Amino acid sequence: MFESLRFPIIVAPMAGGPTTPELVAAVTAAGGFGFLGAGYLTGDALDDLISKTAELTGEPFGVNLFVPGAPSTADVSGHRQRMLAEARRYGVEPGDPHWEDDNYPAKLDIVVERRVPVVSFTFGLPSAEDVARLHEVGSKVVVTVTSPEEAQLAAEAGADALSVQGFEAGGHRGIFVDDPALAAGGEVYGLLAALRLVSAVVDLPLIAAGGLVHGADVAAVLVAGAVAAQLGTAFMRADEAGTNTTQRRALTDGGRKTAFTRAFTGRPARGMVNRVLTELSAQAPSAYPDLHHLSKPIRGAATKAGDPEALSLWAGQTYTLAGAGPAADIFATLEREAREAFSRASGLLG
Repeated sequence: MFESLRFPIIVAPMAGGPTTPELVAAVTAAGGFGFLGAGYLTGDALDDLISKTAELTGEPFGVNLFVPGAPSTADVSGHRQRMLAEARRYGVEPGDPHWEDDNYPAKLDIVVERRVPVVSFTFGLPSAEDVARLHEVGSKVVVTVTSPEEAQLAAEAGADALSVQGFEAGGHRGIFVDDPALAAGGEVYGLLAALRLVSAVVDLPLIAAGGLVHGADVAAVLVAGAVAAQLGTAFMRADEAGTNTTQRRALTDGGRKTAFTRAFTGRPARGMVNRVLTELSAQAPSAYPDLHHLSKPIRGAATKAGDPEALSLWAGQTYTLAGAGPAADIFATLEREAREAFSRASGLLG
């Protein structure tokens, strides 16, 4: 499904704003591929986003859906009380912590109706029936996995390809089941290790994701067997990205380490360390999307105030090395660096 790309770089579906139609269009025009992030959107909003992207590019693009999990049974009252201090700091009230399905049925109907060429899934497995519906209209199905066990389940469900996510990745982990006893929600694998382990148990095309910000990173995962490299953090400071000003400034400053946290959404995600991550991560329950709704007004107020200390500053481990500027220039730099890496490796091998 990515064989026709001039160069196998994919812009990741960064839900919540960073991945825009303009960013997808710019990367496809440069010779790559892009996914729109449908997470947190209504069905109508996704439909509009697909239409706008189609207006900007005549090339194929994909859509990523969040697979809804089961409602959490965790007690979130303690976390709400702890977040109350943050809310008061910004003069707002915490949101209502509740479970919902992210409008998944409506959004699945839309990608089927619109015959989106590639539909990817995160946070779990689509049902065999959902996969069959997509296949019936010619769509290819990609499932995000973090382990060989998840890869086998995805293959059995009929996935056409897998997005293999290493622990270096910014944002939410794509784990199927969040183990509350583990800070990262499950066993963690670096991207190269994950590619090797997954390729040993399934025979599907693999997309590599996690901490890729340099062309040499792209070359490395292609040599390791991936058919394409998916980059998110590398494009967060692109001119066309919808990254908010406060996060852009934090990405540019580069003075923060990254760590996993459930404090903002109730699901493990890698972000830059700030006050909320430091003070509230240890006791944050596994309760997604309950905590996402709880913290949303606080995050919004912090964004408006230009204060990064209460934002979910999602970023990959190598974010300090990512570039900025027009997406086409970032893409061209990555391609040049990758080709130079290939050439250098070829020389080393004689």
